[in-house]
Parts: sequence; C-alpha cells; structure tokens
Amino acid sequence: MGRTEAACSLLFLLAIFINKGLSSPLASKEDWSYVEVRDGAHMFWWLYYADSQSAENNDLPLVMWLQGGPGGSGSGFGNFEEIGPLDRNLQPRKTSWVQAASLLFVDNPVGTGFSYAERPDGYATDVAMVASDMLVLLQNFFTKKTEFQSVPFYIFSESYGGKMAAAISMELTKAIAQGKVKCNFAGVALGDSWISPLDSVMTWGPYLYTTSLLDDNGLNDVNGAAEAVKQAVEQQEFKKATELWSVAETVVEQNTNGVNFYNILTQQPDEKRTSSTGEDFISLQTRRHIRPLHSQSLSELMNGPIRKKLGIIPQNVTWGGQAEDVFTYMSGDFMKPVVDIVDQLLSAGVNVTVYNGQLDLIVDTMGQELWVKRLKWDGLSGFNNLKWTALDDPTSPGVTGAFCKTYKNFSFYWILKAGHMIPSDQGPMALQMMKMITQQV
Repeated sequence: MGRTEAACSLLFLLAIFINKGLSSPLASKEDWSYVEVRDGAHMFWWLYYADSQSAENNDLPLVMWLQGGPGGSGSGFGNFEEIGPLDRNLQPRKTSWVQAASLLFVDNPVGTGFSYAERPDGYATDVAMVASDMLVLLQNFFTKKTEFQSVPFYIFSESYGGKMAAAISMELTKAIAQGKVKCNFAGVALGDSWISPLDSVMTWGPYLYTTSLLDDNGLNDVNGAAEAVKQAVEQQEFKKATELWSVAETVVEQNTNGVNFYNILTQQPDEKRTSSTGEDFISLQTRRHIRPLHSQSLSELMNGPIRKKLGIIPQNVTWGGQAEDVFTYMSGDFMKPVVDIVDQLLSAGVNVTVYNGQLDLIVDTMGQELWVKRLKWDGLSGFNNLKWTALDDPTSPGVTGAFCKTYKNFSFYWILKAGHMIPSDQGPMALQMMKMITQQV
C-alpha cells in the first residue's frame, strides 16, 4: 500500500473512531488545547501536522488559518468546509492544505467556536484587543511546540479574519523583534478580507450593475444606501456605520431578488433574506453572515462526535454558542479600516499577499483594488507597472484559473470562478496558491 493510500485509510479509520466517540488513531498527527489569554477568556486551537508524501514536517511551513465573522469558527468551518484533512462528512479532502503544510486552526476572537468567555469582559471589542489575545496564544503555542519555532510560519485568513490577521501580524512582528515570541514569521495572506470596509460597500452597486444584477433604478438605490454608510464613516460614527451597512445589504437583496453576498452566481435561500419585523441589525447580520458558518449539519458534527473526540471542551460550552456575542462586542470596530496596518507591514518588510474571488460580492475585488492603489508603500508604483501573470487551473491545463502579480514583498492573486470562500469554490487553485505563497512551487 502506498503512502497516499495508507493516509486515506487512516483518515477513514479516524472517521469511524470519531463517529463512535472514541479517541483518534492519529493522535500523534494532531494536537489541540486551550490557552487562557486573559482572566476568564479562553481560546481554543487545533493543530494538524503536515502529511506529505515528499517532505518531513520540519521541512514544510506552519499555516495558521483565521476565519471571518467576527464569530466564524476556523476549527469548524475552515477545517471541515475548506482546507482541513476531512470534509463535513468525514471523508478525506483531496485538496486539503495538510499535504503541503501543518495547519493551526484558532477559534478567534474569544467566544468563537469552542473558545469562550466566562463573563462579558472576556470578549474583545476591537482588533487591537484581538491581536493582544492572539499574541498570548502564539507565545504559549511556540513555547509548547518548540519544533515549530524555526519552521516558516504563515497566517492565512478569510473575510474579517483578514482584518484581524493584519493587526495580529503587526503585533507579532514587534513581539519577535523584542524577543517575546520565538517563531519564524514568513508572511500573511489576506483572503477576501475586510481591510477597507467602505471601499467594499461603495463598489457593491457598480459591481452588481456591470454583472447585470442591477438596473439603473437598483443602482441608484444601492449607491444611495452606500453613501449613507460613507457619511457615517467620515463622521467617525462607526457603530452607526455598521447599522447602515446592514441596511445597505437589505437594499442590495431587495434589488437583486436575494443575490448571495458570498457568490453572485447563486441566490440567498429565502430564510436568509431581509429582516423580519422588529429584528435588530445584530440578529440580522448573525443570520446573514454568522449562521451560514454554523450550519445545522456542521453544528451537529462539532457539538457531537468532534466534541467527544477532543475531550477537553467544558460542559457548559457549546460550539458557536457565543458567536452572536462576539459580533455584538466587535460591532463598533467593524467598519474601521486597517489599510494603514497593511502599509506598516509592507514597510517593515513583511511578506503580504492579497487574494480575492472573482464572484465575491461582500468583499468584491473592485473594492480591494481601490485600497491597494492608495497604499503609501514605496513599492506601489513598481507593482502597478507590472502586468499580471496567468495561472493554469491545476485540474485543466491550458485553462486560466487565476492571475497573479508580485513585486518585492507584495503579491495579489485574482482567483477566477470563486466567491468569498475560495478553498470551497476552487480547492485545487487555492492549494496551488498556498504552495506559491509559501514558496513550495
């Protein structure tokens, strides 16, 4: 039996063991734990060691995955729906990133997934607090897992996870320089990331119009709603801006017959559309953007067999049970941009990658390109002067799957035929991109 077949057999055995609530036969290949990052604030991490046919663990990078929301769980959605070794049905995933890297899923911020707060002051309220909490976790992790201290460490992210990843990367860079964290930080990748919320909102109308999903009247409605968000942001009324962002989404739904914000070629199910009478914007946004990351089948998996397998989840903690609270406490920070942090990262020499799905609406590529063009980084003119390079779809040689452009320590990937969750929509292309970013191809 070849190594690939053996690995698949072991994963199949793992699925059987999980279903029966037994301990994993692959205990040496994974680990998990909690870190108390503040008094009463507990964060959960789950590590999968790389399982490569051609390289040993210490020859492959460590990738930390951060989910969006805020309140979306990496240990659940990112793991079982996007890049982990098993899918939601506990079948081996052919495009799992574990074949090219060790994977660290962190339920972040506190209260997300299996992470939990014992009391209200345990929740984070802005990205600075999120970054501070993550630094405590990473310091603990690299102290415990000394074998990863010299391995190239990358942070990959999606959606609001990108906003948090930018802040975390900056604080990690400082902490390494000060000797507070011992690791080989090699770069950050910002996937469909909420770096400049206003640029996303202001381009919703033009993007939908050019893809024939709005007529002239609808364009006027959406642009009007976006303008209200802009005014609130310019007046530094960020909590109000978050509420008006929610209103703008409703206007988009009403004018497009429920276009899916995560992939414009699909339609939102009826139960996820528009607000019901008396529904506040927090509940509405939880239903639109947090619950899709906590589907019933995924919740049953995480709160059933996975919980039994892990064996360390407190009895009073439910996976995803505090997700709405996470969003509520972060709502005042939600519409604040972090473009300045990306600039700081580039100036500090950190490798920064932006990647975006062609079919994503909520963080459309048009909006991403706008904030990139406003960077103060001294390499921007050189980047802008480059032509992009076409990348073949790994499953269809000769067919373009993406475009990319790299100048000095900044890269941009345009992923075709993908929405907001790129690894779910275009798994082979996402895996190839990860290998390119981590310098494996």
